[in-house]
Formats: sequence, C-alpha cells, structure tokens
Amino acid sequence: MSTLPSWIDERIDRNLDNTLTQEHVVETMIESDRPFFSLRQLHARIKPEVSRATVRNRLQELQAIDVVATETYPDSITLYYINHPASDWPLSPEGKRALNADTPLDRLSTRGFLTLSDTAGIRTLVLAGLQLSLVLFAFGGVLTIVGADIRSTQSDIVLWDTAVDLLVTSLALLVVERLVRWVRDRYGPLNLLSST
Repeated sequence: MSTLPSWIDERIDRNLDNTLTQEHVVETMIESDRPFFSLRQLHARIKPEVSRATVRNRLQELQAIDVVATETYPDSITLYYINHPASDWPLSPEGKRALNADTPLDRLSTRGFLTLSDTAGIRTLVLAGLQLSLVLFAFGGVLTIVGADIRSTQSDIVLWDTAVDLLVTSLALLVVERLVRWVRDRYGPLNLLSST
C-alpha cells in the first residue's frame, strides 16, 4: 500500500519496467526534510544508483502531470518541489498554516520569557509596550491641552505616569534581553531552568 497522498497516488504511472519509478522519486521528496531539490541533490538521495538523466526524465514526467513543479533561478539553477494543490507557493498546506499562525507571540512561552531565550517574542512585547506608551503619552497630551479630566482617574497625570512606567519597563526588558543574549553568545547557553 502506498504512503503517498491520494492526489499524487491517483496521478502517477506505475510502470515497473523503469529502473526508477515516479513513485520512488515522489516518496524520496516527501520523506525528506527539504522543501526544494536541485537535480543533483535529488540524484544523490535516490537509491538504487541511476543516472542523472533518468532522474531528470522522471521529474519531467511528474511535472507534466502536476505532481512536481519547478522554480528556475539565474545561473541555470532549477529547484524541484512537490506541487501541493492547496498551496500557491512551493510549501505544503501544513507548512503554510504554520507560517501564518507562527508569530513570535504565538511561540512565546512562560519559560521562554523567564529565561529570555525567545528574543523575537520579547522584542514583540517590547515593541507593543513602546507603542502603547506612545499612545498613552499622546492621549495624556491631548487631555492636558484640552484641560479635560477623565472621571475614572483622578487626573490625566495618571496617564503620563502609566506611560512613563510602561516605557521604563519596556526599555529595561529590552536591555536585559540584549544583555542575556550577549552573555549567551559569549559564554554559551545558560541552563537556569530545566526543560522538564
């Protein structure tokens, strides 16, 4: 029984007279961690040993039935990839979903925050804090100019105090993150919290 996705299994030719079958080429591409292959890279992975021309022929056949697609770059480099029907780019649907949902804040965990190991997530928090402090500064400035008072607070000075506190906290967090990253780069990883 083939382990190929049904949309591929329906299209490929099962000609067993060939030394290298279309099925074997596709299975090699799917089982690999790589999303793209040059002809040379794919030829090196395929067993049993066949000629590069044979691999090229199977790839052309697979391209003709829309199982494999190519991207050509300068210097005559052609990369082959599985042409997933649910994707406009040479990426599996699962990979596309992961890219769309995998923002720095989605990845930020408590452990990553406490150990300052997720620098992208911490920088995103710092940026959000800086932007929020800017909004609070602007809102406090408008209220000061207008001379208005917000009933839920004693005065608009509270907004200024909050903005300053948020700004100082965000900058302090950024400085600590940069310091920890510098220490890690210089002395290696610091395993202060266990991973379990």
